[in-house]
Amino acid sequence: MLALLCSASICHAQTAVSQPAPVLKLRIVGGLGGLNQYTQQEEPFWSRELARLSHGKYSADIVPFDRAGVPGNDMLRLMQLGVMPFGTTLISSLAQPYSVYAAIDLAGLNPDLSSLKKSVAAFRPYLENELRQRHNVEMLALYTYPAQVVFCKQAFSGLTDLAGRHVRVSSATQSDFVAALGATPVRTGFGEIMANMKSGNTDCAITGTMSGNTLGLHRVTSHIHSLPITWGLAVFGANKTAWDALPPDLKALLSRELPQLEASIWRASEHETAEGLACNTGRPNCKTGIQGKMQIVALSTSDDLLRQQMLLSTVLPGWLKRCGASCALVWNQTIGASLNPPLLLKP
Repeated sequence: MLALLCSASICHAQTAVSQPAPVLKLRIVGGLGGLNQYTQQEEPFWSRELARLSHGKYSADIVPFDRAGVPGNDMLRLMQLGVMPFGTTLISSLAQPYSVYAAIDLAGLNPDLSSLKKSVAAFRPYLENELRQRHNVEMLALYTYPAQVVFCKQAFSGLTDLAGRHVRVSSATQSDFVAALGATPVRTGFGEIMANMKSGNTDCAITGTMSGNTLGLHRVTSHIHSLPITWGLAVFGANKTAWDALPPDLKALLSRELPQLEASIWRASEHETAEGLACNTGRPNCKTGIQGKMQIVALSTSDDLLRQQMLLSTVLPGWLKRCGASCALVWNQTIGASLNPPLLLKP
């Protein structure tokens, strides 16, 4: 398994006594390429910081998962097999074969970052144990992208106005939410959003506030809602056999530094959620994106009540139907018990 982590020349050097200690080079599959999480956080950490922190002893090559030639749904399986020793996979990609994992980021569950943090804290021990025991994957970090909100070509003043429109979604839970509004969910990949908007296949799209700006959605849409429908969580993990085979000092370094990388990504996602809204609407505090001229649809009391209603009446039942009765027990022991007041499901 360790051979997966170094090139043939490096491994050969380990047998040459006369050569200096070799550099162990890890192969990393990171998050979505082109977004700030990858370009400003993940890529610099692996390509530069690891070598600096280890004084040149260890280094890594990293490629974003959407450019690695690996379907998102296959990433967990490839990590489990050790084909990809270190990889990143979206929770939404895991939710199709393993619906229970979607509980952490159900549509309408986390209307702000504080709510998301509480859900993650409640669910994380279960997720870590499941990945380790069921998939032979050690979860090393849990990242979040900026809030996933609704962009639309035509004006709307609230969620009920989306009825009759075709809305791009990225997960089953977003589909449930959108369908409950009377809209038609259209599930497409992130890279297909602009093409679908320009072709007329979709009227609206749910995606990140800043990632939508990066794509150019501010040029083809006019209105953006401030409510986070979901967030977009991603697991960074390692094949456990590969992880256990790492030199102890490297494991200690990564165990120390990856939580800091995770915290930095969460801080950046909070900042980008706000800045993405600022950039799309042309506010002066837009510093890193492109200023648009969109109108913001602020979260109203009626929209927030509708969010809660749809979570209870549609999103949770839809998730439970896909997931099975045993998932109610998981919910009740984790996220459901952490809510105020507790929200417990009947199996």
